[in-house]
Amino acid sequence: KTLVFWYLFCDSENPQLSKDGDIILGGIFSFHSSWNDRQKTYTYKPLPLECTSLNFRDFQIAQAMLFAIEEINNSTDLLPGISLGYKMYDTCRSIARSVRVALALANGIEVVSAPSVASCTRPAQVQAIMGETSSSTCMAVSTVIGPFHIPLISHFATCACLSDKTKYPSFLRTIPSDYYQSRALAQLVKHFGWTWVGAIRSDNDYGNNGMAIFTETAQQLGICLEYSVAFLRTDPPNKIQKIIDIIQLSSSKVIVAFLSFLDLDVLMNKLSLYNLTGYQWVGTEGWIFDSQTSEMDKNHILDGAIGLSIPKAHVSSMREFILNVKAVHSSGNDMLAEFWEALFNCKFKQSNSSTENQRECTGHEDLSGLQNSFIDMSLMPIFNNVYKSVYAVAHALHSFLGCNETCNYKVQLDSFQILQRIRKINFTTKEGEEVYFNENGDPPAKYEIINWQPSEKGVVEFVTVGLYDASLPADKQCIFLIGMLFMQVPVSVCSEKCPPGTRKVLQKGKPVCCYDCIRCAEGEISNTTDSITCVRCQPEFWSNDRRDTCVKKEAEFLSYEEIMGALLTASSLFGTCMTAVVAFIFFRYRKTPIVRANNSELSFLLLFSLTLCFLCSLTFIGRPSEWSCMLRHTAFGITFVLCISCVLGKTMVVLMAFRASLPGSNVMKWFGPTQQRLSVLAFTLIQVVICILWLTISPPFPFRNLKELKDKIILECALGSTVGFWAVLGYIGLLASFCFILAFLARKLPDNFNEAKFITFSMLIFCAVWITFIPAYVSSPGKFSVAVEIFAILASSFGLLICIFIPKSLLRCNDVIIVSTSFNPVPGSKKKQPTVQFSILLPGITNSLPHSNSTVANYTVYGCIYSSVFSL
Repeated sequence: KTLVFWYLFCDSENPQLSKDGDIILGGIFSFHSSWNDRQKTYTYKPLPLECTSLNFRDFQIAQAMLFAIEEINNSTDLLPGISLGYKMYDTCRSIARSVRVALALANGIEVVSAPSVASCTRPAQVQAIMGETSSSTCMAVSTVIGPFHIPLISHFATCACLSDKTKYPSFLRTIPSDYYQSRALAQLVKHFGWTWVGAIRSDNDYGNNGMAIFTETAQQLGICLEYSVAFLRTDPPNKIQKIIDIIQLSSSKVIVAFLSFLDLDVLMNKLSLYNLTGYQWVGTEGWIFDSQTSEMDKNHILDGAIGLSIPKAHVSSMREFILNVKAVHSSGNDMLAEFWEALFNCKFKQSNSSTENQRECTGHEDLSGLQNSFIDMSLMPIFNNVYKSVYAVAHALHSFLGCNETCNYKVQLDSFQILQRIRKINFTTKEGEEVYFNENGDPPAKYEIINWQPSEKGVVEFVTVGLYDASLPADKQCIFLIGMLFMQVPVSVCSEKCPPGTRKVLQKGKPVCCYDCIRCAEGEISNTTDSITCVRCQPEFWSNDRRDTCVKKEAEFLSYEEIMGALLTASSLFGTCMTAVVAFIFFRYRKTPIVRANNSELSFLLLFSLTLCFLCSLTFIGRPSEWSCMLRHTAFGITFVLCISCVLGKTMVVLMAFRASLPGSNVMKWFGPTQQRLSVLAFTLIQVVICILWLTISPPFPFRNLKELKDKIILECALGSTVGFWAVLGYIGLLASFCFILAFLARKLPDNFNEAKFITFSMLIFCAVWITFIPAYVSSPGKFSVAVEIFAILASSFGLLICIFIPKSLLRCNDVIIVSTSFNPVPGSKKKQPTVQFSILLPGITNSLPHSNSTVANYTVYGCIYSSVFSL
């Protein structure tokens, strides 16, 4: 078992780049981007991986690490008297090889000739390891070296999962975690109003974890993903075709790409075959500021892309150091030779792979006119992260060794203590940038918002249009600069925004971003865009036509200014004037037989009460107040009772006069003038008592009716006590019914004098009006109920006036009364009773009858009839 362990983890080739020093730092980089598998025969030890495709990017990163080490070694302030060495291994982007070389760095083992258990257990040869670029690789390496407490500081591994110190206790990084980047991307998408987006992610730890955080944050911000697909550059063509089909069939115009630049390059080539342009791409730091990606976008697939990038950085003299690679060739390193050959497309003379067709490398080729990705310094922010990683370790060692002018060489190096000091370091670089780690080993999260904008030369420029700082309050984290104001922002929504006055209703079976806009109901408003509910207005307010503002309800009451109120007022005044005219006529001809024969006292009292009836209707018009509410119903009740009492008195006198058939009967003495006045007074006092009780117990009062009409406030008089109101009406109805019955009984009395028919007809109209008033009053809304009541008052008043007084007023007032005397036997007696026989000449009526010039109405009236009946 010991031999197997040694074989798997201790055997390794020599580092690709190395330099001795007092303290050694390790480096794990992908100097090659792929490898070729070698056939295993299981008869001899497997050969190392055959790495292919030289990666200039990671060679630049290694150069940045060398620059930092050289700068520290030349410094007298940091680690004075201590020289830093390095060992750098090539992983060829293989996770298995990364773990292998990490253990080699931890144990300090190169190629050995014999197995040794002691060599695997001696102290670590490196005090910290720089790298790797990939999150998945860092997870594997950190899992292996974590128990040994060897710090692993990455410059580009951003997976939020690496912040878990229980799994990766020795991992640190100088690039922010994707926890912040994913949330910042969601806020960026929300800022532009893109609520319906598609998502593509790398099918690895970097893409899957980052997209998971983005999706969670997007849902909290109301952003919906139409699709979310995983992609890896090694996927088969049919899987890539499915992704292209999904994009073509989608309705979203924004694509959030959580991809590495290698994955995006492959996908972009496939998309260009289908000319899938016109989409707004939102990217991560994995590709948004990669110049190689922009140069490869010949079909303008990514035009206008926007995303988050590591803040731009400048490290003085680093660019010159990276490009000054001539001096390092003298070491004769195979990897450096391969790098130089690939850079200038030549072959060294001693190279085994040299051919006659290629020119020979001299080692003094000039980089100034070279067009190659190696001279591209757009990745300086990443180089700066490597620079800060080396300096973080140096500051921790400076503190651990107690360095001042000199360092304590006798201190035994302890990886755990160095790891703890790295976590607590806080220093400022020569460029003024502050470096420190939080409790999860992450640096402060700061990003630049980059936008791809074409230049006049047709080359894409990475324009900084905003900043994001996670350390600021939530409402100030994202700051946009003036550069975005001139862009035409695309629209990507499942449903257009619901304007004020509407609310959102989700479409069945679709995400929350897909909805219909429903107009708010009456009395409800929404004054914000995309409101999910409508708010009901307060009782005294109502929604306007747009349903976005509550406006004060219009107060409605029957006023004199409106047409209906003016007509009713005119009708009331006309009735009053008409009554006054009739009264004037009766007063003018008060001594004529026709006036005197109709009990002029009750007639004038009746005309007075009718005048009050017409006038009391005016109290129902206008804005209700306390006095008008109490006056309108009580005045109406009392005046109508007075009116009906007068009619009832006239009816009873006529009926009793003609029903007294026996001479000498004393019946009429109970219906004399005094009794008539008392009866009218008694009937009226009963109504007065009812009204007083009503006003005392629960009087009518002004009331704002908010429920009858939705959009208006009805100003009306509440009844106070409904019992009082219906008692007043009931009493009027009782008197009217009694009067109607009496008049009906007197309808067949002699025609020429008898006014019972007129009273009967007037009471018929009165009762019909007030019977129909009840359902009309109950069913009429608002001011129309008041108008119905006024109409009933006027109609019944006009009915009494017209039916009782108009026929008498139309008669000529010069009527002649002819009187003669004769003796007639008294029924049941042998005596003869002198009787008065008179004739009333009515020219106004007789002109229409087919008789002679005059018609004599002969009435035989027994002596028991009082002269007061006819006012003879």
